[in-house]
Amino acid sequence: MLVVGLTGGIAAGKSTATTFFRDHGVPVIDADEVAREVVALGTPGLDAVTAAFGSQVLSADGTLDRRSLRDRVFANPAERLRLEGILHPLIGTEVRVRLKDVKAPYCILAVPLLIESPNLRQLVDRVLVVDVPTEVQVARLMQRDQMTTQQCSAILATQLPRERRLEAADDVVDNAADVAALIRQLEVLHAIYLDIAQKR
Repeated sequence: MLVVGLTGGIAAGKSTATTFFRDHGVPVIDADEVAREVVALGTPGLDAVTAAFGSQVLSADGTLDRRSLRDRVFANPAERLRLEGILHPLIGTEVRVRLKDVKAPYCILAVPLLIESPNLRQLVDRVLVVDVPTEVQVARLMQRDQMTTQQCSAILATQLPRERRLEAADDVVDNAADVAALIRQLEVLHAIYLDIAQKR
């Protein structure tokens, strides 16, 4: 089975792309969804995060307060690395389990930090980058998440530079315009991926 790794910077439009593939019957394994599930209430992952960061990262109902934790780790690189040390092995294990269960010509593995994650990068045959200029990312973050310019800059500073992502890409779609333009590009790639999968 062909495994296409889908990635892109924050607010680039990865969710729109994964929705397209799902709507076309392509299985999608979303690392963000897996990341939420491995720290769900009652999981060893949540216990490990709580042990490392304290109960102040929990909401009143005992679930993980993701926004609070995100703000904390983005402000402290050492804590971000500590969190990644807990989550990445759990995510990697679960992704491998799900890949084994997929029965399709090709599937999408959506990972925001794919290029930065060697253990997940080695699971994909091709890298598809959803690309937008940095100024578009900032504008979308400010509108979507009511972030300040400073908060946007802090998040972008933790991600791989746009140029490095593009260097690692086998395929690139430009999402600086409207959704219709993105969909047209994805339709072309969908046909290409089916063709590659059939020839493997």
